[in-house]
Amino acid sequence: MYQLENERIRLECTPKGGEMLHLIDKKDNDQEIIYQGDEGWSGSNPSLFPIIGSTYKKTYEIDGKEYSMKNHGLIRYATLEGHQGDDFISFTYRSDKETKKQYPFDFAYEITYRLNGSEVQIDYTIENTGDEDMPFSFGLHPAFRVPQHEGEQFEEFSIRFEKEEDASQIVFSDDVTIPAQVKKVHLDCWKLNRDEIDQYATIVYKDFTSSSVTLEHNGKPRIEMKFPGFPFLALWSHPSKSNFICIEPWYGHADFDNTCDNFYAREGTLILQPHEIFRTGYSICLL
Repeated sequence: MYQLENERIRLECTPKGGEMLHLIDKKDNDQEIIYQGDEGWSGSNPSLFPIIGSTYKKTYEIDGKEYSMKNHGLIRYATLEGHQGDDFISFTYRSDKETKKQYPFDFAYEITYRLNGSEVQIDYTIENTGDEDMPFSFGLHPAFRVPQHEGEQFEEFSIRFEKEEDASQIVFSDDVTIPAQVKKVHLDCWKLNRDEIDQYATIVYKDFTSSSVTLEHNGKPRIEMKFPGFPFLALWSHPSKSNFICIEPWYGHADFDNTCDNFYAREGTLILQPHEIFRTGYSICLL
């Protein structure tokens, strides 16, 4: 167990996946913000690397050899090495002969947590430690408890985008032989809607410029999530009507159809050159 605390927040993290165990709002009677994996979905806030979801075949090929990983890659299933500082928690993980059986590249991975008043900043560093180009996707999957207080309803919450703007939504089928479609949408304030979540399975947006969203209850801001630089944003909850909403910034996405079987060319895939470093991050602000 690793912990950071200030006058507003108590944050507890675990080496398993380098995840947040608890994000406590001390100002709100020690209210838990993070979904605890105790309803329809057993997850909570995994990091997705080096793949988001899976390929349409559940396997992929590198240099003529076939590989496969579990859903969302390696990190969510791994135990990372923890480091506790006075004002930070960090977790590191390096490739080894076991990871290379699933993903044949050398890498170093780090997650760092810091508190700044009412905000948690989470930063990621991914380094290609090998001698060949390294293709990967990266995503976040934090689940927030909704509703948060007794008497509240899921449908009373909404997600307000930083900017009112036009964007695109990727619409896909359970049948990967059917090509995914892209439809134009207008982003402003999306009221949580289980029927819409069921209809689309996962709501996936792209072609937007907003770098933050705010989770509101009846128009009152509760949580702001900032994700500068991420080109995709997904919204998801479990079909069993569990009490949480996932707000997921992504670089890349799962294969929604079978139109691309080149692991290097999947939409949104990043390529790190040898010894190059990729940095990104996001923050959660309690309002």
